[in-house]
Amino acid sequence: MSAVVGVVGAGIMGRGIVQLFAQAGHEVRLFDADADAVVAAVGFVGSMIERQMAKGTLSAADGAAVTARVRPCSALEDLAGCAVVIEAIVERIDAKQALFRELEPRVGADCILASNTSSLLISAIASACEMPERVAGLHFFNPVPLMKIAEVIPGVLTDPAVTARLVDLVERAGHRAVTAADQPGFLINHAGRALYTEGLRLVEEGVTDFVGVDRIVREAMGFRMGPFELLDLTGLDVSGAVMQSIYEQFQHDPRYRPSPLVPPRLGAGLLGRKTGRGFYAYSDGERVEPAEAPAPDAAGTIWLGDGVGQEVRALLGDAVVDGPEDPSQPALLLALWGEDVSGAAVRLGLDPARCVAIDPLTDFARRRTLMYSPATRPEVVAVGHALLARDGRKVSVIADSAGFAAQRILAMIVNTGCEIAQRGIAAPADIDDAVRIGLGYPAGPLTLGDRIGATRILAILESLQRISGDPRYRPSQWLRRRALLGMPLTAS
Repeated sequence: MSAVVGVVGAGIMGRGIVQLFAQAGHEVRLFDADADAVVAAVGFVGSMIERQMAKGTLSAADGAAVTARVRPCSALEDLAGCAVVIEAIVERIDAKQALFRELEPRVGADCILASNTSSLLISAIASACEMPERVAGLHFFNPVPLMKIAEVIPGVLTDPAVTARLVDLVERAGHRAVTAADQPGFLINHAGRALYTEGLRLVEEGVTDFVGVDRIVREAMGFRMGPFELLDLTGLDVSGAVMQSIYEQFQHDPRYRPSPLVPPRLGAGLLGRKTGRGFYAYSDGERVEPAEAPAPDAAGTIWLGDGVGQEVRALLGDAVVDGPEDPSQPALLLALWGEDVSGAAVRLGLDPARCVAIDPLTDFARRRTLMYSPATRPEVVAVGHALLARDGRKVSVIADSAGFAAQRILAMIVNTGCEIAQRGIAAPADIDDAVRIGLGYPAGPLTLGDRIGATRILAILESLQRISGDPRYRPSQWLRRRALLGMPLTAS
C-alpha cells in the first residue's frame, strides 16, 4: 500500500530517503529551506534513476514513474496530507525541535513525525511537540538505497502503533527494520564502539600500529574493513564526536572510553579521506597501503605447546622438536586464549626468552599472528616468524597482549552486543542483523560469540580484566549467565 511520504532536508541523507521511497511506489514530497538544494536533490535522484535504466536494472517506463512520484515543495504547507514526514536536517536538537513545532499544525493528527537523527534522543526531540506520541526515530544509513537497514526508535511516549507503522513502511521498501530503544547511539552506532575503541587501545598500548590492527581485523578475522580504515572513511571528526557522546551519555562507562589518540589528530586536521590524510594517506582518493616487511631469512627449530593446531604442526613439519629442555634451542611456540606470553611462560615454567605465541582464533589460511614477550630474544621471534611464513602466508608480529589483538577485539564486540541485549535496547535477532548489515561484519556479535563459544569469550574477558585491571573488560551479565547455563547468546 502506497502512502505520501514527506522529507525535510535535501542533503545526502534526504535525497537518499527520497529515492528509496519513490522507488518503493510512494509519492514523496521534498522540502528544504534552500530552494536550490531541492532542485539539486531532485536532479540527483533523477540521475540515479537514469543510471539504473542505463544498466538495464530499471525499465524506462518504471524509471519515468519513479521520477514522477518525486514532488519538490516550496513550503512546509505542501506537506499537508503526508502519512509520515521524515526530517533529515542539521544534527542539532534545537533545529529539529523547531522544525517539528512548525510541522505539527501543518499536517494531519495521524501523520507520523520521524527523525533521521543518528545521535540525539528521540524523547528530547518529541518534547517540543503537542503530540509526542506520534514522534519516533527513523535512522537510515548512507547511501540510503544501498544500505538495506533502518533503525526504528520509539521515544518514551511514542505510540506502539507508530513504531509498527514505521517498521511496515521500511520493510515494504525492501529494507530490514530493526527496533531500538531510545538510548545513546541507538543500536548500530552503539554496537560499533567496540571495534573502534579496542583498536585504538591496542595502538595506545604499543601492541601494534594502526596498519597492523587493520590487517589482522580485515585478513585474519574476515571483516570487510579494519577500524582505522573505517575511521578514515566516516571521518574522525564525526566518529570522534560519536565516541565522546556515547561515553558521556552512558555516564562514563569504561566500556565506551574514548582514546587520547584522537584529539591530537583532530587538532592536526587528519580527518580521513575527506581531508586527503587520516590514519592513512590518500592519493587520487585511493588509500596508500604502507609496505609490509617480508618475513626474515631465519632458520631454526621449534617446540609446540599444548593447543597448537594440526594445521600449524603440518606447516612446521621437520622444524618441530620433541621437548623444550635444551636452553640453546628451540623456540617455544604456545597457543593462548586470553593470556599474554609473559604470564603463560611463568605459569608453565618455561624460559620466557624462548617463548612466542600464536593466536588460535584467527583464520590461519589467510594471516597468522605471532606474539612475543618483553623477554623474548629477537632471534626467537625471527625463527617463529620465518617458520610460520614458510608457505608464503603473511604473519603479523605483535608485542605482548592478553588476548592478542583479534581475541580482544572479538571479545569486546561480543560483549557490547550482549550488553545491548541485557539493557533491552534491542532483541537478539535485531542486534545481529543490524550489525551484519549496517556495519558489514561477517556475522552479528551474538552469532560471533556463539561460534567461538560463550564460555571462551567469558574467559577471555575475565582474563583481560584480571591482567589489565581495567573495568572496561567486565563481562556483561547476558554473557556470563548464558555461559554458565550453556545457552546460546542468541537466545532471548
